[in-house]
Amino acid sequence: MVAGSLHLNPAYNGIQGDKGGNMEKEHMGILLEDINGKFNLVLEGHDVLLQEIKEVKQDAQEKFEFLSSLIYEVNKRVDKVDKKIDDVDKRLSAKIDEVDKRLSAKIDDVDKRLSEKIDAVDNRLSEKIDALDNKIDAVDKSLGEKIDAVAVDLAAHRADTESHKKRYRVSEE
Repeated sequence: MVAGSLHLNPAYNGIQGDKGGNMEKEHMGILLEDINGKFNLVLEGHDVLLQEIKEVKQDAQEKFEFLSSLIYEVNKRVDKVDKKIDDVDKRLSAKIDEVDKRLSAKIDDVDKRLSEKIDAVDNRLSEKIDALDNKIDAVDKSLGEKIDAVAVDLAAHRADTESHKKRYRVSEE
């Protein structure tokens, strides 16, 4: 019998002073047995539902624990991936810095060599320009002297020609 079920009290004699009390007693006994059976069914149903609720709760608890362990494992993997990403970031940053330093050094070296070459070309061109300036000055001076000499000769020739003008006449015929 299920816990909490109803029991009939056999000491109950029905209502006294009635005629046909036995019949009423039997009828009441039948009703009480029927109510007791229905109540026992309700209690059994309640016990079954309670057991099912416990099973569902246990199943849910097991699934929750399983999912919690999966989440924990996923979090551990995510942490490992994060650590790997951080490591790769550090290594790549270090490599980029190293490449930057090497390229900067090479660029500085090329800049220095090109500056030296440009300075050398500038010096040679300056020397050639100075030499050409000196030659031009010398040619200018020489031409000036020659022009002055021609001018003196021309003036002397003119003076001579003018002095002879009175004595000689050129005629056109």
